[in-house]
Amino acid sequence: MTDEARKIRLLMELRRAGINDTDVLSAIERVPRDLFVPDAFRDRAYEDTALPIACGQTISQPYVVAFMTAALQLTRRMLVLEIGTGSGYQTAVLSPLVRRVYTIERQRDLMIESSAKFKQLRLTNVVTRFGDGFKGWPEVAPFDRIIVTAAARDMPQNLVNQLSDGGMMIIPVGPSGNQTIMKVTRRGDAIDTAPLMPTRFVPMLGGTEG
Repeated sequence: MTDEARKIRLLMELRRAGINDTDVLSAIERVPRDLFVPDAFRDRAYEDTALPIACGQTISQPYVVAFMTAALQLTRRMLVLEIGTGSGYQTAVLSPLVRRVYTIERQRDLMIESSAKFKQLRLTNVVTRFGDGFKGWPEVAPFDRIIVTAAARDMPQNLVNQLSDGGMMIIPVGPSGNQTIMKVTRRGDAIDTAPLMPTRFVPMLGGTEG
């Protein structure tokens, strides 16, 4: 089976699983996931499953990427902060949907690899930073949307503070084995939180490595 056929099969699986946002599906169709997985797993690039990447991290299951992206309710004028660049796949899916993606990665090797892939794909609206995701990106804040691709044990207040009025964050929260993807919405000084679905992510860590 060709990559194109595998990709079509994946898109059909995502639709059957309830992903019906056509912009999100189009973005997933355009992004070559095989570019973001290690060579050893290339034949599984279009399976709906998480796969290991360097530095003990994972590239998320396509369904989870699609679900979290759709939950952000994106428009093309938005500024988005992503915490945890990882392989860069989620970043690449966000890129055609928004005005600019600011993405932070704490593992230097992952940041270097993903940045090279963004250049290869000519993703000119992606800005990268090697740094501690818990600190966010205060010089650019506030953000219309924030997406976190690792599980915080508790809600990171620094990131909540960097949401614009009316802004939204999608973030996995909780200890290993008991995590939930949460939607956090800021309305003035009020912060609303709502659980979306149970999940399993690598833990969100502070500091930097490399």
